[in-house]
Amino acid sequence: MDGPDVAALLAAQREEAVERIAALEHQLAGLAEEQALTAHDDEHDPEGITIASQRAQLQGLRAGARRDLAAVDRAVDRLAAGRYGRCAGCGNDIGEARLEALPAAETCIACATSRRR
Repeated sequence: MDGPDVAALLAAQREEAVERIAALEHQLAGLAEEQALTAHDDEHDPEGITIASQRAQLQGLRAGARRDLAAVDRAVDRLAAGRYGRCAGCGNDIGEARLEALPAAETCIACATSRRR
């Protein structure tokens, strides 16, 4: 992939992450509004999940979307600085297949694998 292709791909991923965050924020606001208007004791409702569980799930998804956005922004910065595609751990090239699958990848497979251990 060349620079313009990568830049376009990262821009699309950034837009998707921003839209996902906005949608989750909207859902969280709706949930808060629903909770404020209801005197229902959902903690003991055998029919469904609690509002607290829904809120926690949405907050977790929002946190993940924010991490994705931050990763894309770091990739954009690396692209602008001419460091895109270089592993932040060892300095070697990140494989083309890895970058195609994860355009915001900061590490090569070897460093990512050793970091997980």
